[in-house]
Amino acid sequence: MGVENNGSLDLLSVFLTGIPGLEDRHGWLSIPFLIMYVVAIVGNSLIMAAVQTDSALHEPMYLFLSMLAISEVGVSVSTLPTVMGILWFNAYRIDFDGCLAQMFFIHTFSGMESGVLLAMSYDRFVAIYNPLRYTTILTLPRIVSMGVSITLKSIALMAPLPVLLKQLPYCHINILSHSYCLHSDLIQLPCADTRLNSILGLAIVLATFGLDSLLIVVSYGLILYTVMGIASGEGRRKALNTCVSHICAVLIYYVPMIGVSVMHRVAKHASPVVHTLMSSVYLFVPPVLNPIIYSVKTRPVQRGIASLFSCK
Repeated sequence: MGVENNGSLDLLSVFLTGIPGLEDRHGWLSIPFLIMYVVAIVGNSLIMAAVQTDSALHEPMYLFLSMLAISEVGVSVSTLPTVMGILWFNAYRIDFDGCLAQMFFIHTFSGMESGVLLAMSYDRFVAIYNPLRYTTILTLPRIVSMGVSITLKSIALMAPLPVLLKQLPYCHINILSHSYCLHSDLIQLPCADTRLNSILGLAIVLATFGLDSLLIVVSYGLILYTVMGIASGEGRRKALNTCVSHICAVLIYYVPMIGVSVMHRVAKHASPVVHTLMSSVYLFVPPVLNPIIYSVKTRPVQRGIASLFSCK
């Protein structure tokens, strides 16, 4: 399969990779992956429905939580067709334009997830630093504006990636190292200079995940400074307890991402299975665990979800 010029891009296909060395066990492996997708999509959808229908959840914290759920459903739905297609039907081949579209949606929803986690850290800071003005600072129009800004920022940053990739020539069989399309994989395929793509990719990472994580750390530094100023130990405990779920969500999101980066640099010669599984963790684990954590740790969310199934 060779492509000599950009005019043939519509004929170009990309071949995805399953789990190396375990191809004969894809049928069994599809079971845990399917369970994860069901938990992620159903769990986050229940949170969105609960926030929408329960007036007690029409508060800034829960509105941001519903935004997080939307981005996590988006990530899960973006990877589901190719991952389950490989595990169920051995469908390794994907159209190049379809691959670019999947890459765009995965990175866009991941960027939105990072932005929402930052917004949630700001929400926790306002709630602890100035609780009396909490609802007057984080009004519904302001929350909607923040959500729209996060979405537009993520779209604007990710949109150039597929456009630039489509301008490059592809001269050989294109095989990716994952069951889905990522920019870091796709820039290895062209038979041309991809320095511009690499620089742009690094700039986007720094402008989204790098900046967001830094500001989240700053927010929690300010939160700790504020909490230390609370006179009673009980008051400090209650204030910090409101941040536990969000801290868990931040760790679940960023720790696997950092782990993947370290693995690629320190353990280059590790088994391909290890690299594949580690690279999948940061896309699959947060959408699965976050709805569980918020449902277990946050009683209003528990009641909201329960009310969806109660007979009226």
